[in-house]
Amino acid sequence: MSLTIKTATPVDTNDVKVIPAMRRGFLNHCPACNQGRLFRRFLKVVDHCESCGTEFHHHRADDLPPYLVIFIVGHLIGYGILMSETKLEVPMWVHLAIWPALTLILCLALLQPMKGAVVGLQYALGMHGFGVARARKNDEDN
Repeated sequence: MSLTIKTATPVDTNDVKVIPAMRRGFLNHCPACNQGRLFRRFLKVVDHCESCGTEFHHHRADDLPPYLVIFIVGHLIGYGILMSETKLEVPMWVHLAIWPALTLILCLALLQPMKGAVVGLQYALGMHGFGVARARKNDEDN
């Protein structure tokens, strides 16, 4: 079963599937064509795709990616601490060496992919100007 969202613009006849668009963004690919890069720096989204020309300057992936990263990493680290405390006898210095470092590594590793997934979600749902840009691009192609 695939989740498909139709945008509210009457000109756009193309269906955009949410999960593939989010997966493409998660992997740092353009949500539209899967060819171009989505980021030019660590968290800086490109203005437009160099492959298909889709505009990304109007995205609004501000607070959701860090919230998702905090939610995921907090649950993983909290579960890891709980299990290591209940199942293993680990000295406190090991906990102080492992868990903060692992938290930092996981947060930095997940932040860009989460932002890409949120940009892909916004693209698929036609949010924040993506629907209008997609309709304009379809008009130019026809």
